[in-house]
Amino acid sequence: MNKIKNQYLLVGKLFVSKILYNFVNKELLKKTKIKSKKFWSGLEKSLYFLRDKNEKLIETRKELQNHIDEWHLKNKKFNIKKYKKFLLEIGYLKKQTSNFKIQTNNVDNEIAKIPGPQLVVPISNARYALNAANARWGSLYDALYGTDAIGSEKLDNRYNPVRGGKVIRYCRDFLDEIFPLKNGSWKKINSLKIIDHKLSLKIDKKNIKLKEPKQYKGYRSVDKKLKGVLLVNNNLHVELIINPYAFSANNDPIGLSDLVIESAVSTIIDHEDSVAAVDAEDKVLGYRNWLGLMKGDLKVKFEKLGKKYERFLNSDRNYISSKGKGIKLHGRALLLNRNVGHLMKTPAVLFSDKSQIPEGILDAFITSAACLHDLELKKNSRTGSIYIVKPKMHGPDEVAFADEIFSKVEEVLKIKSNTIKIGIMDEERRTSSNLKHCIKKVKKRVVFINTGFLDRTGDEMHTSMEAGPMMKKGDMKNSNWIKAYENNNVKIGLECGFSGKAQIGKGMWAAPDKMQDMLSQKIEHPKSGANCAWTPSPTAATLHAMHYHKINVFDVHKKIEKKLKFNLDGLLSIPIISKPLWSIDEIRNELENNCQGILGYVVRWINSGIGCSKVPDINNIGLMEDRATLRISSQHIANWLHHNICTTFQVLETLKKMAKIVDDQNKNDQNYEKMSPNFDNSIAFKTACDLIFKGKDQPSGYTEPLLHANRYLKKN
Repeated sequence: MNKIKNQYLLVGKLFVSKILYNFVNKELLKKTKIKSKKFWSGLEKSLYFLRDKNEKLIETRKELQNHIDEWHLKNKKFNIKKYKKFLLEIGYLKKQTSNFKIQTNNVDNEIAKIPGPQLVVPISNARYALNAANARWGSLYDALYGTDAIGSEKLDNRYNPVRGGKVIRYCRDFLDEIFPLKNGSWKKINSLKIIDHKLSLKIDKKNIKLKEPKQYKGYRSVDKKLKGVLLVNNNLHVELIINPYAFSANNDPIGLSDLVIESAVSTIIDHEDSVAAVDAEDKVLGYRNWLGLMKGDLKVKFEKLGKKYERFLNSDRNYISSKGKGIKLHGRALLLNRNVGHLMKTPAVLFSDKSQIPEGILDAFITSAACLHDLELKKNSRTGSIYIVKPKMHGPDEVAFADEIFSKVEEVLKIKSNTIKIGIMDEERRTSSNLKHCIKKVKKRVVFINTGFLDRTGDEMHTSMEAGPMMKKGDMKNSNWIKAYENNNVKIGLECGFSGKAQIGKGMWAAPDKMQDMLSQKIEHPKSGANCAWTPSPTAATLHAMHYHKINVFDVHKKIEKKLKFNLDGLLSIPIISKPLWSIDEIRNELENNCQGILGYVVRWINSGIGCSKVPDINNIGLMEDRATLRISSQHIANWLHHNICTTFQVLETLKKMAKIVDDQNKNDQNYEKMSPNFDNSIAFKTACDLIFKGKDQPSGYTEPLLHANRYLKKN
């Protein structure tokens, strides 16, 4: 197998992995108007044209970092005015730009008009990708019954009628709050019918009306039997499932057996932080799954608890309107594709000198070519757009470079300019500080800005490595720059005309088993003006969707647009502790927490090629981990080492202690490879050590270079 996957073919002035070449020619471009010869020639010309620009941008990152390190070493007493002046002088900060509004056209409603949850899912797992695409609709009954949202009673295979009763009452309360009745409560409705396409509700013989009649949109019936009633609020739909024979409708006078609610309105199919793709074999696996999603024919067979299943994409949902006309609603989430950033290279294609090409450029060409199928079918984007989320860009010049890449792709694929839309991940300090400039560079194709606390914190630590020791990781969320960061992002988005045209997003809820906490806390995202926010699972998306019923985000925009102020000083404040007074126990606990998280994630990445999963933390609470969480933890220890808060010996001993704990946490996994006690023979353990001890010297503190090198070593 290794011989096949490492074979290269000379294609023009490129060496192309045989596995990638065959995929492109035999699968990707099949039934498109793009000939393979034209594709490879266009890719080759673009790569050679863009190569030097890509290298220069990465070199600029290093140069700016060196300047900032030198400044901190010379200016031990931090002064924000001097700091800002210095950042302007070196070009890190840009001068204020004039006001403008984005001019993006052909944006789907899921992005422009429908606030709601957004899923992020690794493309390498076809089953997860299908689950996420199909998470546009979710059962509220199941989401409540199967999580701690309504209580943490232990669940087993037997139905718990007490818990079931809690679910029913919760959902009736939800209906009363979101779809209130003029003269009654949903708890007392004992007659629900459709008469002449209109909704008829009664309590005994008394007619009951919705306070907002427009909230009733239609119904679904089979053989003249009512099966569902469609309601709408804040552009999100809820279907009342009518099935008197279901156990969940037992003794229910109207036969209400479930609420199926519009949940993950959009989903990011991720080729970046949540996958471990280090060679052509890995890349083609992801590309093939994305192609299947764009063609609509992706399927997967699997076995669960002894039963065999086949999963495929949901079809659209059909209803009859209150006027007797047909209604068709999308059955699956709008899919966006997250490419990799500008830093990484891939061995899937080599230049003539046998050096690797920029991975982000290859991603743009392949994932966009897959979308040619959807531009014909219009099953994903009804408006004829391609959505690419671009992460890890540092400042406006790098955003402009992404725009140039997309223009080259459009030229080669013969599609209209600005067909490819861009999502800007606001997760690097230089982007946050110059966000308005960044948006201006892509004002005709931008559809998305999103804050990311973890990567943004990792970049904060690395950029300010020489400024001093960073505060404890748990205290970071209360630091001054965080509030400025989150507010500034919304402020600039609204100022640039995002409301009703593009997404202003917020980051991930990392604890998929803590849904009660999510319900109490994540409502702050729509309250802040975010019209989308990330959730870790379809179930979490269903629960989080309730927040978008409770909060009209577009009303929030009108209220806060003029109140929010851009706070550059707050954004550039550095979360250091000038005189740390931590006890030995506090330092030990912080190191153990960080080391355990690093090892728990890295051992799966290196040994199993798992880029994102629910990893138990030091308290055995499952947290969704990806490279962003790894970056913050490794940079945090690297910073403390650099400022002598801890010693190399202390960290190494902590890593060994935590490796044994991680091994024990994974003892029930038959395929798991232990790190202890033979630490010297464990590539995973060595990688975790390198991420910390070499962390200060990693480009922007990123973990990818070391992870990729060691995973490639493990695979081969």
